[in-house]
Amino acid sequence: MTLFRGLSAFPLTPTDAEGHVDAEALGRFLDRIHQAGADSIGLLGSTGGYAYLSREERKRAVQTAVECIGGKTPLVVGVGALRTDDAQALARDAKSAGADGLLLAPMSYVPLNEDEVFAHFVAVAEAGDLPLCVYNNPSTTRFTFSDELISRLSTVSNIVAVKMPLAANDDFAGELARLRQMIPDTFTIGYSGDWGAADALLAGCDTWYSVAAGLLPAPALALTRAAQSGDAMTAGRLNHAFEELWALFKRYGSFRVMFVIADLLDLAHVQPPRPLLPLPENAWGRIRQALEVLTTDAGADNFRLGA
Repeated sequence: MTLFRGLSAFPLTPTDAEGHVDAEALGRFLDRIHQAGADSIGLLGSTGGYAYLSREERKRAVQTAVECIGGKTPLVVGVGALRTDDAQALARDAKSAGADGLLLAPMSYVPLNEDEVFAHFVAVAEAGDLPLCVYNNPSTTRFTFSDELISRLSTVSNIVAVKMPLAANDDFAGELARLRQMIPDTFTIGYSGDWGAADALLAGCDTWYSVAAGLLPAPALALTRAAQSGDAMTAGRLNHAFEELWALFKRYGSFRVMFVIADLLDLAHVQPPRPLLPLPENAWGRIRQALEVLTTDAGADNFRLGA
């Protein structure tokens, strides 16, 4: 399964204040990722604000993406929803529109147990009938997948990958070795949490599910390829160029920071969905500086900084 390998770039879904997708701006994001050569696009992930969009707007986003990059860059679509039947409908929508794969997180209000999560994933995987990646995102969903549950899900038809949070104590090699003893050889393991991506890739993970690559695909891809090749020196240099951005992600949340980056790069002038508020003006200068460091030190992207 090559769909869930390499660099998967997760763009924002630009909308107006009423939650209507700006198809033109989304197309600019997607074309930028495609032109950089990312291995896949993760549409409607957490960075894509899927939880804030109606079913119709999510369909509009997928249709826009397929029109823009369908058949050129593989498209993975997030289909998380509180109800199983809603997630099933979203999975069918994504397939009908032309998505190549699905990403599913266990959204909930009442905390879920492992049997409930397993049944939810089986139902959505069957409905979508596309390769599906398990989204283990405990910082947002408040549900942590055990090794045993990941192993159990890896035996389900269509479930072929997992997107993990950063490993405890940065022990990526140990976690990968432990999980790979429990899953099929074809089941891929990737990580989110951009500031740990270089270490995870150097340890041998299959995929970097990247927030930064949604708007900064070229330097993210350069880092990915260096780490995949085992070139720790180059990967370390490129990761160092990202360090200020990683610090900002940790301080403010990557989702909020990405809206500022979109504005500074003059790609879209949109705001986070309420109740989230835009970052204060004093954060913008640091974000601009982080982009300038990437331009100078990574030398891997052509930025157009707006006023």
